[in-house]
Amino acid sequence: MIVALGCNLAGAYTSREALLEAALAALPDEGLELVARSTWWGSAAWPDPEGPEYRNGVAIVRTALSPAQTLAALHRIEARFGRARGEANAPRTLDLDLVAHGRSVLDGDLIVPHPRAHERLFVMGPLAELAPAWIHPVSGEPAFRLAANATVGRDARSIAKV
Repeated sequence: MIVALGCNLAGAYTSREALLEAALAALPDEGLELVARSTWWGSAAWPDPEGPEYRNGVAIVRTALSPAQTLAALHRIEARFGRARGEANAPRTLDLDLVAHGRSVLDGDLIVPHPRAHERLFVMGPLAELAPAWIHPVSGEPAFRLAANATVGRDARSIAKV
């Protein structure tokens, strides 16, 4: 399973990276076992580049939870870290997206794989670090190619080694 992590507000933490590290540490509390994780990436805020810069990364996670249960677990972690859902694309303390759940393809209330992750360099770049040959369950494209062709967040770059 692939989870994308992001934030552009540190909340109660000393930095955005510290908040994201704490979110990774919280995964096991929800039945999500961290298998691997990327470096942190930075990119300009979107749609308003004047906002605080984003930090993003990707984690490969193992779980026995269903896709819906996994998404609910991710939302609980977001809430623990002060995420308040309101205006779309507003600055946020934590955003956890279910990018893929095995080879599952769902197109209902829950869409898996994430419908826009393949367009985002700040998701596909970190994923290509971890699993360059990972194949998107719908397009059949590998992560390294999706990263090279991403159209959103083209300024994204790795900023910290793990």
